[in-house]
Amino acid sequence: MLFDRYAADVERVLCRILGPDSEIDDLLHEVFIVAITSIDTLRDAGRLRSWMIGIAVHKARKLIRQRKIRRLVRLVAPHELHDYEAASATAEVSEALRQTYRVLAQLPTDERIAFTLRQIDGMELLAIAEQTRVSLATVKRRVARAQKTFVTLARQNETLAEWLEPGTVPQ
Repeated sequence: MLFDRYAADVERVLCRILGPDSEIDDLLHEVFIVAITSIDTLRDAGRLRSWMIGIAVHKARKLIRQRKIRRLVRLVAPHELHDYEAASATAEVSEALRQTYRVLAQLPTDERIAFTLRQIDGMELLAIAEQTRVSLATVKRRVARAQKTFVTLARQNETLAEWLEPGTVPQ
């Protein structure tokens, strides 16, 4: 019942943070394993959805950090990693999506998470602060820094530059 009710929300957040990723299904199940084994730590049943999203954010952060460490250890360049296309998107949109997540991969983990939750998932700043367990001011700083870095890197990317209108910053 827990999975049926919250799986779509948890999966959406994981997809927004990680982009097209072959490990989404595994992470989704890990989130529910953690939730089931630690449900006794939930203090307010009315906050169950928020608590589940928080677990998902934590799992995504952990995976991003593990991948960065693996890349350093193995010296695998990010462009050598597998790309996954969205099933129904045009080639142009699929390429823009791939390039977007390549740019996002260059952001510090905490900034990437705050930025994707805000700009891609549309989550409110207070909710992001709650999910990431930091202050509202910290979330605002992370989103602002990530947005500035993302726009700078996107403008340098041939595919993404055409998606940004000159002189504007996506809100």
